[in-house]
This record gives sequence, C-alpha cells and structure tokens, in this order.
Amino acid sequence: MAVSERPAREKIVDAANRLFYGEGIRAVSVDAIAEKAGVTKKTLYYHFKSKDDLVAEYLTSKDQPNLKLFEVWFEEADGSLASKTEAIFLQVAKSARHPKWKGCGFLRTAAELANLPGHPAMKIGASHKKRFESWLAGRFAESNIEGAEDLARQIVLLMDGAFSTMLIHRDPAYAEEAGRAANALVALRLSEQA
Repeated sequence: MAVSERPAREKIVDAANRLFYGEGIRAVSVDAIAEKAGVTKKTLYYHFKSKDDLVAEYLTSKDQPNLKLFEVWFEEADGSLASKTEAIFLQVAKSARHPKWKGCGFLRTAAELANLPGHPAMKIGASHKKRFESWLAGRFAESNIEGAEDLARQIVLLMDGAFSTMLIHRDPAYAEEAGRAANALVALRLSEQA
C-alpha cells in the first residue's frame, strides 16, 4: 500500500511547489493543487490534513535543496573566502534572470503569512534562514574569523535585502551589488586579523 501512496503524495507536493512558488500561497486553492497533481481532493486530504500542512511541506521540501545549492556555489567558486561569499550572490543574480524566477519562496511565504507568526510555514522559513546563517558562520569560523556569527548575520541581511529588492525592481543587479558589499565585508574582516 505504501508504494501506491508515495507517488500520490509526491505528485501533490510537486504540484504545490509549482503553484505556490508560481502564484503565491493565498492565490492557490486546494482544488487547484489536486487538479494539477491529478488526484482527488479526498486523496489530497488523505495525505495532508489542511492547506497549512501542505504549505509547510512545500517549504520543507525546498529547505535542503536550497541550502545545498548555496553550498555548491560557495565551494565551486574560485578565489578567497570573500570571493566565494560573493559567488553565492552572483549565482542568485544569474538565477533571477530566468523568466520563471519569482524570488525566495521562504520570504514570499513569510510576507503572505506575516499576520500568522505561529503558522508552521513561518517556523520552517525561520529555521531555513537560521541554517543558512549557521552554515555561513561555520565557513567563516573555519577561516578563524573573529565574530564569525556576526559576519554571517550581516551577509544574511545583504542576501535577504537583495532578494526583496530584486522582487520590487525585477533587477538582478541588486544581488550583484549586494555580493560586492559581502565581498568587501569579508575581506575587511580578514584584513583586520592579518
């Protein structure tokens, strides 16, 4: 039985991912998700008690792939720690040039659910952002940067500011500029320790 259930759940999550990211949480109905997934509404509710649970699963399914992507961009970049940090921003800018790019799904969801701070999706989004910050602090600590946590928080502020500003202006150059600022912050911190 588990074999037949798994594909239906995957189809539902896949449909939710595409619709929530493409159109927004509130704009998408459970009926639309069921239709896109090719399942009945009853089947959808068999796997998810509510739309809120499906929204939470949508963000959970994006957490590790997004974090892994940032890590790959960082590790594959040439140059100094500052350049590797900037590379994440440059890759975000490159992604933002794709016609289907709609911004950071975690931030967009948080904006839609801002009046519901206890919503499970808000907690998942906050946890995702903290994991990225902790991962970045770890990379900085490996280079013996004093105040690695504070520097990581500054970089996260630049990243989320870039995501927000790109959504407003539809201009990836904001991520590139934020990347230059991140590079300068990391380089300055490294030079202060030399």
